[in-house]
Amino acid sequence: MRNNRVALFDGIEEGGIRATSSYSHEIDEHDNERAMEGLQDRVNLLKRLSGDIHEEVDSHNRMLDRMGNDMDSSRGILSGTMDKLKMVFETKSSRRMFTLVASFVVIFLVIYYLTR
Repeated sequence: MRNNRVALFDGIEEGGIRATSSYSHEIDEHDNERAMEGLQDRVNLLKRLSGDIHEEVDSHNRMLDRMGNDMDSSRGILSGTMDKLKMVFETKSSRRMFTLVASFVVIFLVIYYLTR
């Protein structure tokens, strides 16, 4: 009777079923494959994200280069304008013209303020 009972419950341990070594190996192999698939999915996701980040960085670099070129051209235009203003203020007739225009602007502002 004892041998029959042992033979009947041979695969059962306390708290669960005792797995045979080949069955345990198959479970481990299956778990490893699932884990590898999950890791592969994560690696693919990270690869796509890094590609997207690379494209974004490249577009920002191009935009910054264009902006730098625009700033250089603006600086050149502003420098030319400042040179012309210096030439205007160096001549006496130009100073008189500036004084005349400035006085008209001041008179216009005073009249505007008084009529308001």
